[in-house]
Amino acid sequence: QVQLVESGGGLVQAGGSLRLSCTASGRTLSSYNMGWFRHAPGKEREFVAAISWSGGSTYYADFVKGRFTISRDNAKNTVYLQMNSLKPEDSAVYYCNRGPIVGNNIRERDVAERWGQGTQVTVSS
Repeated sequence: QVQLVESGGGLVQAGGSLRLSCTASGRTLSSYNMGWFRHAPGKEREFVAAISWSGGSTYYADFVKGRFTISRDNAKNTVYLQMNSLKPEDSAVYYCNRGPIVGNNIRERDVAERWGQGTQVTVSS
């Protein structure tokens, strides 16, 4: 059974940085496009960023462009999300998942794995 495991979240002041990590047990991620999503209270889960299986292409939601960077290390079976210049509105539980990249994002309905526990990011003002 595949289990996605996100880590690296925490409490940070506005303007600060965090790096999230995503790995999987029971699955090699290197063959798949991967994405990061987030879910804030009272809102629907939304796409944040995606990376092709090779790492050669990346895609971002407009609200994170220029601040967040998605990357991967296939040798470590890990996908990262470097988050800089964090804002209070970035506070959410962040999740990773795999799926086809359609229209420069991964649609939630297309993700292929069960959601993991996510990692909480809280940005204070």
